[in-house]
Amino acid sequence: MIIYNVTLKVELQINEIFLRWLKEDHIPRVMETGCFTGYRVLRVMEEHQADGITYAVQYETTDTARYFDYQNNHAPAFQKEMKEVWQDKYAAFRTLLREV
Repeated sequence: MIIYNVTLKVELQINEIFLRWLKEDHIPRVMETGCFTGYRVLRVMEEHQADGITYAVQYETTDTARYFDYQNNHAPAFQKEMKEVWQDKYAAFRTLLREV
């Protein structure tokens, strides 16, 4: 199992609307690419959340070819859209993981 993990720190002021957009709009469109077989949205448990809420979105796929298809053919447009819509109200970093 290959997991594409996207960690997002979101400003408190937009947290609720961002999470709704993520779950109802963004993730369904990512899944429509056919590159992933499943996903989960997790909230990072932090003691201090005064500057924002952190989420981890984990997309599952069966092989790296599907991941690279996503990265090469879909991710740039999704990342551009996220930046245009949410501007500087979030921070994101991405990691590729393999289940062992």
